[in-house]
Amino acid sequence: MPKAKAVPGKASLVGAFFVLACWQQNISAADCSPPVTAEAVQVRYIHDGDTLVLADNRKVRLIGINTPEVSRNGEPAQALAINARDRLRQLLFEQSNKARILYGQQKVDDHGRSLAHLWSPDGTNLAAVLLREGLGWAVAIPPNVRLLECYLESERQALEASRGVWDRPDYHAIASNQLSLRDEGFMRVKGRVTRVNHGGGATWINLEGRFAVRIPDQDLQWFANRPDTTWLGRELEVRGWLYVTKGESRITVNHPAAITMVRDR
Repeated sequence: MPKAKAVPGKASLVGAFFVLACWQQNISAADCSPPVTAEAVQVRYIHDGDTLVLADNRKVRLIGINTPEVSRNGEPAQALAINARDRLRQLLFEQSNKARILYGQQKVDDHGRSLAHLWSPDGTNLAAVLLREGLGWAVAIPPNVRLLECYLESERQALEASRGVWDRPDYHAIASNQLSLRDEGFMRVKGRVTRVNHGGGATWINLEGRFAVRIPDQDLQWFANRPDTTWLGRELEVRGWLYVTKGESRITVNHPAAITMVRDR
C-alpha cells in the first residue's frame, strides 16, 4: 500500500459503516465458531498474517482477511506486516501448531492456494482475532462469504478502538484524485461519484480523478442497492486491490461489503 498520501483528517466510518448488501445480517451477533466438519490439521510454516503452509505442504490463504505484505521482490515489509505474521505464529504455537480449517465454496485461488477459514483447536477463529487487533482488513470475495458477518464485526471493534491499521496515517483512505498511476496493491480509496454506467459486462462507478470501481455483472446479485445515477455526488470509500489499465486506476469489487458510504464527523 502506498504511503504518505493520506487524506487530511480522518473520516468517520464509525456510525456510518453500512454495506450495500442484499443480505441483512446482525453483525453484532456474528458467529465465528467452527462447524463440526472443520478438518484437523498441523501447521508447518506461517508466511504472513493471512498465508500459511500445512504439514502436508498445502498452502492456505485465509478467507475473509487481508494483512499487510511482508518483504518480497526486494520491497520492504509494510507497516504491521511482521506484527500480523508473528501474532498468527504465536496463536498457533500456543496450540502446538494444531488447527482446524474449513474450505470455502471456492476452494482454490488463482495462485493455486487453498482458500479456507482457520480456527485453533479450542474453536477460536484466528482471522477474527487478527481483525479485532487491527492487524488486517476484512475482505469479501464471493462465493466465500460464509463467515463475513464474523469478520466485519471483528474489524468494527478494531476500527472503533483505533487499533493497528486503523491508527496509522499511512493506512488512511487515499483520495481518488490523489492516486498515481504507479500506485498498486491493496488499499482504501475515497472520493465522490462522478459517473455511473454499464458496459463490458460490468457496472462502473467513476470517482474524482482517474479512478473507477468495476463490479462484474455476475456479482450484482449481492447488491440490493445497485449503483445508479442516485449515487452521483455521494462520497464512497472502496477497498480492494488497485491496478492500472487504460490510463486509469481501478479496483474490482465483487461484494458490497467493499463499499462504504462515508459521512464526515
